[in-house]
Amino acid sequence: MQLRSIVIRAGITAAVLIVFLLHVWGIPQIRFLAQLENIVYDARVRLTMPRTPSPNVVIVDIDERSIGVEGHWPWPRDRLAHLTEQLFERYGIRALGYDINFPESDRDSGAEILGQLAKGELADNVAFQQAFEKLRPSLETDALFADAIKGRNVVLGYVFRPIVLEGRAASIGVLPPPVFTQDEVIKELAFLEPEGFTGNLRILQDAAANGGFFDNPVVDQDGVYRRVPALQMYEGDVYASLGVQLARAARGWPEMEFAWMPDRPSNDPKYLEYLLIGDLRVPVDRDLALYVPYRGPSFTIPYVSATDVLHGTANAELLRDKIVIVGTSAPGLYDMRVTPVSETFIGVEVHANIVDGILTQRLKSKPYYIEGARLSLLVLLAVLMTFIMARWSVVPATLATALLVLALIGGNLVAWQRFDLIVPLAPPLLFVLVVFVLQILYGLLIESRGKRHLSQMFGQYIPPELVEEMDRDRQEISLEGESREMSVLFSDVRGFTGVSEGLEPKQLAQLMNEFLTPLTRAIHERRGTIDKYMGDAVMAFWGAPLADEEHASHAVAAALEMVAVMHRLGPEFRAKGWPELKVGVGVNTGLMNVGNMGSQFRMAYTVMGDAVNLGSRLEALTRTYAVEILVSEATRDAAPEFTYLELDRVRVKGKAEAITIFEPLGLRDSLPKELKQLRARHKQALMLYREQQWDAAEREFFSLAQSYADKPLYRLYLDRIAYFRQHPPPADWEGVFTFSTK
Repeated sequence: MQLRSIVIRAGITAAVLIVFLLHVWGIPQIRFLAQLENIVYDARVRLTMPRTPSPNVVIVDIDERSIGVEGHWPWPRDRLAHLTEQLFERYGIRALGYDINFPESDRDSGAEILGQLAKGELADNVAFQQAFEKLRPSLETDALFADAIKGRNVVLGYVFRPIVLEGRAASIGVLPPPVFTQDEVIKELAFLEPEGFTGNLRILQDAAANGGFFDNPVVDQDGVYRRVPALQMYEGDVYASLGVQLARAARGWPEMEFAWMPDRPSNDPKYLEYLLIGDLRVPVDRDLALYVPYRGPSFTIPYVSATDVLHGTANAELLRDKIVIVGTSAPGLYDMRVTPVSETFIGVEVHANIVDGILTQRLKSKPYYIEGARLSLLVLLAVLMTFIMARWSVVPATLATALLVLALIGGNLVAWQRFDLIVPLAPPLLFVLVVFVLQILYGLLIESRGKRHLSQMFGQYIPPELVEEMDRDRQEISLEGESREMSVLFSDVRGFTGVSEGLEPKQLAQLMNEFLTPLTRAIHERRGTIDKYMGDAVMAFWGAPLADEEHASHAVAAALEMVAVMHRLGPEFRAKGWPELKVGVGVNTGLMNVGNMGSQFRMAYTVMGDAVNLGSRLEALTRTYAVEILVSEATRDAAPEFTYLELDRVRVKGKAEAITIFEPLGLRDSLPKELKQLRARHKQALMLYREQQWDAAEREFFSLAQSYADKPLYRLYLDRIAYFRQHPPPADWEGVFTFSTK
């Protein structure tokens, strides 16, 4: 290839590379690429998630049934106290988390009224005061709830607020102890720093083992929960999420540490690799966020109805020694999220997946060096694509590009599945495709003359419409021999030799033009290629030079139209004093050799092979069976939109293998009722014949011969039956008739 062409191709690739490198560096970031990467990320999550229940986590669900039985939400705190006691004492769970916030005191109108009476009108009523003092502990539901969670492995949820609106309190309730105090925090880390929080009542938070936030300020721009923060900083202290805290609770509350890349500075944010919770690794990104390791769609994590726990009817084996999260799936409580696995995913199950992912170590990571790998990969792809597109023609270049795309996808999935690495896939894939398209367009521009010349060469075989299509689509067409599945058609006019002898040469030429022109048009209109004219005979094929996935259907449609053309020409020929002509057509489908074949003196674009020879044999057999069209079983299978009449099983001369031959009757959807009836009767007769039930078969074929006197086929079968009565076929006979001549 000329140096100028190589330089231009390299320049095209370099221009595209610069755009993609700028995107990686974020100057500017191409929004479409970011959206595409999100789509690819979601696809990988759905493709590889295990879709099996968690062995560690169970959700106790405040579902619609629970609300229907226990009353509307929020429930009195004494009921939550009972729920907590049931879970630990009756069901023996390991840890409990509440995906629920308790910032205010429990409001019970009855308790308030009694308290007011005790301080007011009934202050001097000794009996009332004594009864009220006995009843008071059961009315202080916050205290009951606090007593239930005290001394147990309970984590309460709370919410950080990114911004505080004017007129609203910055903080409500209290926070749990931080996981890192101001003195322990590495200042260089880019913690998310909210301005306020909605915590829990002090009586509840002090009683709980700890707390964890369940807000998510790192939701992607499309609103999808792909990541959640593991840590956030508030007023210098660092707090952990509900999922992280529950994982710590499950392991006995080990200390949390920062783990850095080996031999890298321990205060450079980009070298932070993961958080360490005992022996558990929690990979985090630059926002101190982790990617949610979804196990499957909603309800993959086991659910237990809260009312079943309250009444002691829940599955004890399902809950024993599990980490339990209390949350809600009730639609009216609006805890639904958009996630990679579903557009309506229950919020509490997001936290459950995080806990499960930490405990099973299924978390994906995206360390800083992935960015360097992205840059290196794009440069490598640029070099490879320039080499491929500059050295190879369209077909091998396309194949090489397809293999490169498959290698990118396969390598990415290996990194994802085996090494738990999130390597961006959309940018390199799109880069390869953009470079490929631009390089192909350039190649087409400089090779257009050769393409047009190729189209002109094929113009003698195919209709002008297909020549225009070749020019328009710039398809890679080769004259070299190749093997491909195609369909071939042979047609011949019956008794044409006798007809030609009775006509003057001029009349004969006019006659041939009159019927060969519409026959050729019938082939061309159905994307066929004329191979040759052999006197009154025509040979055509489908599937080359242009690929045609429906080559068999087009060939059968052309055959039916050719027969129809000859029927329409009959009255015109009679009016001119010419004899009425009938045509026989054979169609076969199979593997054929196609290409420019011949000698150094004369070449022709043609087809060869056993499948071609069989097509010629089928055309010859139309005379034997007195039908106008015969097709093979292979053609019948490849063109199922037509209805066929099975005629026979035969072994043609020169072929050891038997074939089944069919007569196409027309399109399946528009077949007349009488032909459907004929087909049913014919099928029954043929079955009896092959089962050697000669008497029954003879009756059926005789009846068909009477009903369809214009079909000599049934006389042929009657003659065979008469022969087989005298000369029975062998015991293993399968109804095959062997022809000894062509």
